Amino acid sequence: MDTFLTPDFWLAVGQIVMIDILLGGDNAVVIALACRNLPPALRTRGVIWGTAGAIVLRVVLIFFAMSLLKLPYLKLVGAGLLLWIGIKLLVPEDEGHEVSGSDRLLGAIKTIIVADFVMSVDNVIGIAGAAQGSGHAGHEMPLVIFGLLVSIPIIVWGSTIVLKMMDRFPIIITAGGMLLGWIAGTLAVTDPALSGQVSADAGTRYAAGALGALFVLALGTMMARRAAAEA
Repeated sequence: MDTFLTPDFWLAVGQIVMIDILLGGDNAVVIALACRNLPPALRTRGVIWGTAGAIVLRVVLIFFAMSLLKLPYLKLVGAGLLLWIGIKLLVPEDEGHEVSGSDRLLGAIKTIIVADFVMSVDNVIGIAGAAQGSGHAGHEMPLVIFGLLVSIPIIVWGSTIVLKMMDRFPIIITAGGMLLGWIAGTLAVTDPALSGQVSADAGTRYAAGALGALFVLALGTMMARRAAAEA
């Protein structure tokens, strides 16, 4: 029990919470976008259950973080998923398929969990590193779980704020899709499979992020116009 009262332990908790808040800034947008078409009475439930499921999945992912991020092509697959989610945000839901802004509670929860899983791949190392830096071997996972649980209210609150803003400013939906494109681009260039071919410095990551954002905007806009014409 004394382990949980040391300054190192609480410093590591603070680091984990801060890392997750920074990640939660992106996640709040994704969660809000996924729940935007739910009836008002179901929005809060979608946000809470989607966030809870995403946090549980992130804890599981951290167990395998060191090994997963060394696998080639994993980040490229994740980047592709993020691009798909970002593009679907910009396309109307006329066909009722699996789209990010689902009007079904389970569909919204599934989208939140999938998007959070993909976005977390590039961030769990920071959380795991903060836990390992606590200096208390054997307590890393309780530390991670505690830090993530503390961050849940912050992510839920941020998602609720974004939902309200989207009702007033629909342009946020487009910005959210482009944000996912940016994350996809920066994620792809850091894949181990590209380490000998593509530089992963800041300039390359920013350029890849910009290309990802523009790709989502261009393809999403084109598909939205086509869907509108067919409708």
